[in-house]
Amino acid sequence: MNASVFSGKVVEWYLEHRRPLPWRKTRDPYKIWISEIILQQTRVAQGLPYYRLFIRKYPTVQSLAKASEQDVLRLWQGLGYYSRARNLHACAKQVTYRLGGKFPGVFSELKKLPGVGNYTAAAIASLAFDEPVAVVDGNVYRVLARIFGLMEDITSPAGQVRFQELANRLIPKDNPAVFNQAVMEFGALHCTPMNPNCVDCPFKLVCKACRQDLQEFLPVKRKKKKAERRNLYYFVIRRGNKWLMRKRSGDDIWKGLWDFPMYEGKANLGLKELSGLIGSLGRNKISLSPVLRQLLTHQVIYARFVEIDWPARMKLPSHKLFSEAKLLTPRRIVKVPKPVLVSRFLEQCGL
Repeated sequence: MNASVFSGKVVEWYLEHRRPLPWRKTRDPYKIWISEIILQQTRVAQGLPYYRLFIRKYPTVQSLAKASEQDVLRLWQGLGYYSRARNLHACAKQVTYRLGGKFPGVFSELKKLPGVGNYTAAAIASLAFDEPVAVVDGNVYRVLARIFGLMEDITSPAGQVRFQELANRLIPKDNPAVFNQAVMEFGALHCTPMNPNCVDCPFKLVCKACRQDLQEFLPVKRKKKKAERRNLYYFVIRRGNKWLMRKRSGDDIWKGLWDFPMYEGKANLGLKELSGLIGSLGRNKISLSPVLRQLLTHQVIYARFVEIDWPARMKLPSHKLFSEAKLLTPRRIVKVPKPVLVSRFLEQCGL
């Protein structure tokens, strides 16, 4: 199948079936960039409310650049992959303060921005500036693998080059924006991972996966490593109306977010073992929450919260777990960015 036939069929399908998403009604590179960063690793249904929140609070790249990182992380809370939010903020600063508030208009320059890889650069270049460079995301991998019968592993460098080269050969020079959106939408709505609509597919007569019954095997993708289990125990110390919390640092998960002093250990530790970690608790009221679970890309987090009422007359624990912790009021806690697990626990506590 030649490029013009493929692009013609997929664009025709798109014009009939596309969803009315807000970033499709603009050529503003800032809004396109925001949408693409949010939709990385995020479904449209989940990402759309966040997109609207960001555009409402930060309508321009300059307003986002002027925000604090903590405010950006707080608005991002719940989307996960928080490095995206930190890169988003860093990129806004670079565009504002080094590039005069204007995004570069070409793919090669866009790739130099923080957090902007081939996929995002191609999306901005084609959707905002009509540069004929193909966007290749998970949906595009699936569509091309099935229709053209590509057997290369999409997680391998060679496979990724193969798919990118094919996509770039297929993209029309006169309307790359519509083509890119069409292929992604076709993968999202029609050529889906499970139960693709092959009966009503415009490519059913030429699709190699359909003709050879390979839909469930394409695209080829190396199996993920088994997720690591981590057992986190949070010490929740309340002193009057304030809660002892700390801002996460280092290179671990949730960098820049706020949680409670935490101990990581084996599963099923009891109150006696946990309370012994921080010394004598005297007659303090102490309890252990049920397990809260959160699945990350390569980790499964199991968290329990050791709740401790700490009288005002008693000094706060001197253990190193608490060395960087601060007493925060409920009003302040609501405003700081927090991991989803911690937010869920606080909601159960009425915050």
